[in-house]
Amino acid sequence: MEKFEFLIGDWTLKYTVPKSVFSIEAKGTGEGTFSRALNNKYVFFDYRAELTTGSAQAHGIFAKDEKLNIYRYWWFEDSGNFQSGACNFINDKIFFMNWHETSLIQTFELLDENTVMLKMSHPLDADNFEPILKVELFRK
Repeated sequence: MEKFEFLIGDWTLKYTVPKSVFSIEAKGTGEGTFSRALNNKYVFFDYRAELTTGSAQAHGIFAKDEKLNIYRYWWFEDSGNFQSGACNFINDKIFFMNWHETSLIQTFELLDENTVMLKMSHPLDADNFEPILKVELFRK
């Protein structure tokens, strides 16, 4: 779980949700915290946000699947929605996530020591992806 070190800490969040087949356009801000848990076996992500479409809270859990050598992710929203995903690190600055039971992909990219970019998109065809969410994370 050492690979998550660049995310550990408190963040200010800036949301941009473009109009897509998944949602109407929205913008917003929030706060989030990535923290280690249970003897460094897990990383938790807790956030709350106010968007032009309403407020949101969620709790995420990252864990390493040693058997398959990938990271797993579980996401629980205050709406009652929950999802799971699998992710892996491309290098020390980027990891990709595939949301199970969807065609959605998500990336977390370290831009500098105090800025991370989260992007979520879905495929339009084999070579093109439509953005459906962008969250800029700024270290507090």
